[in-house]
Amino acid sequence: MTLTTLSESRSFGGVQRVCSHESTATGTTMRLSVYIPPAAERGPVPAVVFLSGLTCTEDNFTSKAGAQRIAAELGLVIVAPDTSPRGDGVPDDPAYDLGQGAGFYLDATEEPWSRHFKMGTYIGEELPALLAADLPIRPAAIGLTGHSMGGHGALVHSLLRPETFRSVSAFAPICNPVAVPWGIKAFTHYLGPERDAWQQHDASLLLAAGRKFPSPVLVDQGDADRFLVDQLRPDALASACAAAGQPLTLRRHAGYDHSYYFIATFLAEHLKFHAALLADIR
Repeated sequence: MTLTTLSESRSFGGVQRVCSHESTATGTTMRLSVYIPPAAERGPVPAVVFLSGLTCTEDNFTSKAGAQRIAAELGLVIVAPDTSPRGDGVPDDPAYDLGQGAGFYLDATEEPWSRHFKMGTYIGEELPALLAADLPIRPAAIGLTGHSMGGHGALVHSLLRPETFRSVSAFAPICNPVAVPWGIKAFTHYLGPERDAWQQHDASLLLAAGRKFPSPVLVDQGDADRFLVDQLRPDALASACAAAGQPLTLRRHAGYDHSYYFIATFLAEHLKFHAALLADIR
């Protein structure tokens, strides 16, 4: 596996790149954005992977969140992968919440999705190995965060792979996808109608089943988010964490919606949270 640089720009003393590579997991060309801070010129640094939400590509977080200045100050590599496989022969759906741009960070088992929609293996296994091989990072010091569908992915993958992702946070995550329209639709199409197969893709249910993350979890949620009640269900996550003894900081913010303005407002605090937890991991 080798990253190919498609574009490169200087930013806050570091380098912002868009890269591609041939993915074994998805069987497609995958794209990702990578910010390398100036500190990486002196040696390997921690990395934070940001998983984006529905309809996004590798570009949304890179161009809208303002991560580069903060990452440069903290000495963090920032990686933003695409949200699904794309290209000729990759199935899609006219709806925004299924198909390309809506991979839900899981491995599909149902046709026509199962051939290429292997985002679970991609995020959990292939991407960390690729980053360790091709970027100036400390492979044991990778954090995971994300927004909405990507917040769901960050919470689930950190609970399933705490040895790979050593810090975790989320912005307005889908906390209980088996119980909300976005998750029910995606899981039915990707995993089939048997709900037992859905359980390992729901952070609240993973916590209830005994999974825990070894360090605290940070979640921010705006109370003016139009998806809050019907799709996100942060109270389910809070209840599951309390019952499991999982340290959680769930911050609710008056007047904030589901947009990247919300993410940009609190991103610095999230990246500082990750930097502190990853600083001494070698």
